[in-house]
Amino acid sequence: MNKNLLTTLIGLALLLTACGQPSVASFAVSAPVGAPSPQVTGITLKSAPLPTTGPTSPRGPTATPRDTPTPDPTRVVDDAGTEFYIVQDGDSFIGIADEYGTTPEEIAKANGLTTLSTIHPGDPLNVPLKIDRVGPGTKLLPDSEVVYSPDAIDFDVAAFVDQTHGYLKKYTEKVDGVTLTGAQVVQRVAEQFSVNPRLLLALLEYRSGWLSNPTPNADQQAYPLDYRNAGYQNLYLQLGHAANRMNDGYYGWKSRGARTVRFQDDSRARIASGLNAGTVGLQTLLAADRTYDQWLKEAGPAGFIQTYQKWFGDPFQYAVTVLPQDLQQPTLTLPWTSGETWYYSGGPHGGWGSGSGWAAIDFVPDQIDIGCQVSDQWVTAISSGTVLRSQNGEVVVDLDNDGHEQTGWTILYMHMAAEGRVAKGAKIKAGDRIGHPSCEGGVANATHLHLARRYNGEWIPAGGTIPFVMDGWKVTGEATEYDGGLTKNAQVKAACECREEKNSVTK
Repeated sequence: MNKNLLTTLIGLALLLTACGQPSVASFAVSAPVGAPSPQVTGITLKSAPLPTTGPTSPRGPTATPRDTPTPDPTRVVDDAGTEFYIVQDGDSFIGIADEYGTTPEEIAKANGLTTLSTIHPGDPLNVPLKIDRVGPGTKLLPDSEVVYSPDAIDFDVAAFVDQTHGYLKKYTEKVDGVTLTGAQVVQRVAEQFSVNPRLLLALLEYRSGWLSNPTPNADQQAYPLDYRNAGYQNLYLQLGHAANRMNDGYYGWKSRGARTVRFQDDSRARIASGLNAGTVGLQTLLAADRTYDQWLKEAGPAGFIQTYQKWFGDPFQYAVTVLPQDLQQPTLTLPWTSGETWYYSGGPHGGWGSGSGWAAIDFVPDQIDIGCQVSDQWVTAISSGTVLRSQNGEVVVDLDNDGHEQTGWTILYMHMAAEGRVAKGAKIKAGDRIGHPSCEGGVANATHLHLARRYNGEWIPAGGTIPFVMDGWKVTGEATEYDGGLTKNAQVKAACECREEKNSVTK
């Protein structure tokens, strides 16, 4: 059974996906957003001689990982129950049953199916868990050391890399036509996927020695995160893949009820009881390209965490609370001009990459068959704030105006055309013009707006416990990506790749 979501044929598309499936409508809102773009070329290594020794920069003595108290919620996991599973291309009842140690008949019973009829990609299933293998129960990282959280504010990636003596220090790469240093690539992935840069750097050292070794072998240069897909032979795509996998584990555990991790041979192990989302995110990444036995070593106290501690000390020294228990969304308004009608084309889906929290929703303007042309209509600010980033189709607005993407509420507006786009540093008010929707940024095959929220660097699921609400319209739906509704009083709208009454919203 073919269970790899990121194969050679579809790897880039799925990693980049954040704005829709293949379209069945004339305006085709199938816009993968933001993740490593396929326009990444021209890796070079500067010719300056490299130092031969590594830094001596651990911040304190190496400690043995422990069951450290953290401000993060944990979850007790029982031995029974089911796991929510979305059918993938190539799946069969037998294959899914083998993966979870159950039978097709038990899957059918758990889902109220009277026959083992054909299943289709995208179908949701509750799969009974009959897996004996259980992962390590040691907390490795606090949640704030996985997401791009307040604990990363004082960490300067460029300054840190400049103190190292490995391959990363002299590395450059072209991303979207612009040459970036190794440090800039790490920073870009941290910001886009909202993953902590210390963690990305530690993973890069653990898998390929890029912080300490000035001359890694050709294999380590091509696949620095050890994801061996021919379409991913550079740092940006390797880090993006790793960040996406980590997010899949983190948000899968936190908001989608994930109970297992999956290995390269398509087998699974249950997540140990009492872990936090940050640890599960790391475990999920480490499992993806390993066997169960290899994973037990890498996710244990003598595995990856030893490398992290060598360079950054005890991760729990950085622990901060990411989401307050009483967190509430501020008042937000619909992102277009009063009197206009736009269409709700995509329900909750990945904020950046398919693995992230399903923080994003999509809208298309009321212009028929414009394809990927820049729309004449304006996207407007849903709240006041300061523009922190405005590039490559992205506009990120800081609602608390403190200048830090890692703190408080931030809003991502994606696919904003360069012409007319609000400038970095601008102070804006709700209703001010942000830019024109287009296909710019990531991979998009139709003009639309991709809109997502974060708090303290964590993607906030659009249809979750803190639902996305704009002008009283509340987002619903978390079962499968892109599905869901908008409700306001007695009005109900359904996400659809169409322009019909059922998904029209007038401001």
